[in-house]
Amino acid sequence: MKYRIEYSPDTEEHLRVLTTRQQAIILDNVEKQLENQPSIETRNRKPMRPNPLAPWELRIGDLRVYYDFAEKPEPVVYIRAIGVKLRNRVKIGKEEIKL
Repeated sequence: MKYRIEYSPDTEEHLRVLTTRQQAIILDNVEKQLENQPSIETRNRKPMRPNPLAPWELRIGDLRVYYDFAEKPEPVVYIRAIGVKLRNRVKIGKEEIKL
């Protein structure tokens, strides 16, 4: 089953802060890794402890994509936040968040 990818309005701001190369890496990987079976845990995709961002994380090097998904009424992956991991903190847009 193929999932539709839906970016939240906030993620546009998160992407603008990144370099063009980072943006391309994120967009390519989101499509490849989350279009099919976003609920399957892999080496780069895992459920997170409760946090204010999203229940799932996709790791792409030092880049992070936080997402949620729904299967009904149609299969959709909701991209909630995009950021850069810096040790134990994540920079999302212009904010640093401790997870």
